[in-house]
Amino acid sequence: MNYDLLKLAAGSLSTVGLYTILYRENKFYRYCEHIYIGIAVGYSMVAIWTETLHDLWWVRMTGTSGTPTTPGTNGVWAWMLLLPIGLLGYTVFSRKYNWMSRVPIGMIIGFSAGQTIQLWFNQYGPQIVDSMRPVLPTTNAFFVPDISKLSPADAVKVQSMVYGSQAINNLLFVITIVAVLCYFLFSFEMKSKALRGATTIGRWLLMVGFGAIFGSTVAMRFTLVIDRMYFVFIEFLKQGILHR
Repeated sequence: MNYDLLKLAAGSLSTVGLYTILYRENKFYRYCEHIYIGIAVGYSMVAIWTETLHDLWWVRMTGTSGTPTTPGTNGVWAWMLLLPIGLLGYTVFSRKYNWMSRVPIGMIIGFSAGQTIQLWFNQYGPQIVDSMRPVLPTTNAFFVPDISKLSPADAVKVQSMVYGSQAINNLLFVITIVAVLCYFLFSFEMKSKALRGATTIGRWLLMVGFGAIFGSTVAMRFTLVIDRMYFVFIEFLKQGILHR
């Protein structure tokens, strides 16, 4: 048995072993799970150095020697200070000095909090601005014309107008946002029939949205299953065994 067939057999056996969890918890699944976790940890340790520490820390600290076509760069010694700070994180395993691990943990939490706020605004800020859409058409035309054959100036003019079809879509969009926000009003009792109706509509719209998300998740899982079964039945059984 050559190496390629042995590799295919190991991959197929691991795939079947991991999917045995669908039947019940068993030792074969545990064995394959531990192998997967071990490989993932080993790969992560190598990837941390090759994809992160080497380029973002080691090269910046030591500099590059350069090539005949690319000039080298001088290193910055201040990057060396990150090494003892990072090593302080391992003092968490010491009962006497575990308080020192709070220094890098606090720095990581602080930097991560600031970066998270920035990422949150960059992701949701444009969505908040985009939620304020016009609901009244600015032209008598209902459908948006094709702008592929128009000049850039005319295309900009067409895109600046609100057509009938766009107005309807924008109105449905605004109604959805308002109804969903009404559903999360828990600070007071809803005595108004209009507000209770908006809350009910918002709950149904949320259910539709969650259903679509669940459907896409299931479709993605089926895509993964199909890919792995193709590996087992086609690449391993048909091409790896039957064609030999």
